[in-house]
Amino acid sequence: MKLPPLITGRLIRRYKRFLADVELDSSGIVTAHCANPGSMMGLNAPGIPVWLSVSDDPKRKLRHSWKLAEVDFGWCGPQLVSIDTGHPNALAEEAVLAGTIAPLAGYATVRREVRYGRNSRIDLLLSGKNGPDGPLPDCYVEVKNVHLMRRPGLAEFPDCVTSRGAKHLEELGDMVEAGHRAVMLFVVQMAAERFAIASDLDPAYGAAMTRAMARGVEVIVHVCTMATDRIALAGAIPFGDDGGPVSPAADSGTGVRK
Repeated sequence: MKLPPLITGRLIRRYKRFLADVELDSSGIVTAHCANPGSMMGLNAPGIPVWLSVSDDPKRKLRHSWKLAEVDFGWCGPQLVSIDTGHPNALAEEAVLAGTIAPLAGYATVRREVRYGRNSRIDLLLSGKNGPDGPLPDCYVEVKNVHLMRRPGLAEFPDCVTSRGAKHLEELGDMVEAGHRAVMLFVVQMAAERFAIASDLDPAYGAAMTRAMARGVEVIVHVCTMATDRIALAGAIPFGDDGGPVSPAADSGTGVRK
């Protein structure tokens, strides 16, 4: 996925969930839109380098949008992280169409935002795949953005309470029981070597994940290759952490995913 031209600056503060004040490297201070409803734990420290896009649309209230941050998680040096939760769906669709995600390859049709379940929309609905004995069931794919890292190399989700995310897991389980295939795809918009559910931050989501997997929901986790001009879905990483307990951060932020 190609990114628009970006300008650089330093974060002053992120506030009211969707706003961020940034001191541009070129000149001046701007307020940028922050497309992220979560806590952004570890990504909102004042002074971190950030990248913004600029829009010339006169209908927009804010011309600038926060896209990337550079953070040192104490693992592989400073690295780029995408904070935009709008990216993963596009990245997932691009990767599925290109056959990059092997377990999701071979489907003839990919549709986005299809209504299903209890007044929900599935991120990707894959259909038209044949097996040795004939047509295979449709595949319902829910996509989640991941950018939390509290311990070096370990990506986690969620970064705050997400009642909506737990609801999606229940609905994916319902699809499996209805005879379909259901997949929870986590898109890690940074470098990482393994992935785990942050059940200490949202016990209900952790319980919902356990139930969903027991019902047959599949879990796939892919990291991204990051650059200031493009992001692409790359290799899969393991789901599961064997590195011992993670201590909750002192400041968990105020975001709540719904």
